[in-house]
Amino acid sequence: MSESDARIAPAGWVIGVMLAPVGQPMQRHYFGVGHGDRAKAEWTAVDQAVRDGEVASGPVDGTEPVQALQPLTRARMTTLGLAAGQVRPLGWRYPRRWLS
Repeated sequence: MSESDARIAPAGWVIGVMLAPVGQPMQRHYFGVGHGDRAKAEWTAVDQAVRDGEVASGPVDGTEPVQALQPLTRARMTTLGLAAGQVRPLGWRYPRRWLS
């Protein structure tokens, strides 16, 4: 991998997971995940979400239970304060600041 490829390669992801916290309806919750590999980031977000409630096992009203929304560069992660390997719960509101 060249130096320019390393600069644009994802260092993390914003992941949405369909989650029903205890006593609340099923809705998408967002996570910032500091793993460059998309699949690993998705599974890491699911592992975090399971701690907060029930994760959807299939599509909910046509929405996939886990969705990678946008890759994050290392520079963007630094700006947002997300370290490599870290998982940050972002809540259920659409994370506009993270998706610019």
